[in-house]
Amino acid sequence: MKSLILTLFAFVYLNATNPIMLPLKGVEVEHTYSNGIKKKYLIERNSYKECLNLAVDVETFQSENLASSKVNEKCKKTFITTKGTIQPLQLHKDIKTYAELEVLEFIENNLKQNPESYILVDSRTKDWFDKGTIPSATNIPYDELEYDEDFELEYKRAFNLLGIKILKKDEYDFSKVKTALFFCNASWCAQSPRAIKTLIKIGFPKDKILWYRGGVASWVGVSLPLTEELK
Repeated sequence: MKSLILTLFAFVYLNATNPIMLPLKGVEVEHTYSNGIKKKYLIERNSYKECLNLAVDVETFQSENLASSKVNEKCKKTFITTKGTIQPLQLHKDIKTYAELEVLEFIENNLKQNPESYILVDSRTKDWFDKGTIPSATNIPYDELEYDEDFELEYKRAFNLLGIKILKKDEYDFSKVKTALFFCNASWCAQSPRAIKTLIKIGFPKDKILWYRGGVASWVGVSLPLTEELK
């Protein structure tokens, strides 16, 4: 009986900590919209009954095939594929590149447990953020990380959210910065890379920077949810 209980506990523990299980068990978060409204979300992989019995083969997977036109629209995703500039796998040798499971693990084990030390950053502009983002992300538009006297409040807000203390012009205190995971639209989106490069330029610790290269397109491409559009 004792060995059975130990086996059960081991199974539960492994499933709870294995990042592969996170899209199945779900990650509960509270998201704050740009207008301050908060809403709870369960981040889990969307599964529709219409898609469960589809085979991953040439006939159903390739969009130009006749058979794929018979596949339920719930089982498909469509993206613009000819815009932007394709980004490298690594932006910098000291910055880790994340994929979906690592992002989920970051949200579950870091952001939720210690929001004072971790932040998930949507580097896109506010209109993109309000249209739909990864639940629990904070919007820090890439262009607000560079000083502009006409947008000084936005600049100070961005630095405050990241934990950067502005001492004087071109002088900063990084001793209490958060570990920040940045993303934008897709692997062809230059907004999060630009944000990261701006921070590196001013001396932000590289070991406190993480990058989700695939961004929103990769996120929804594996049927993970975005926030609802802010009306």
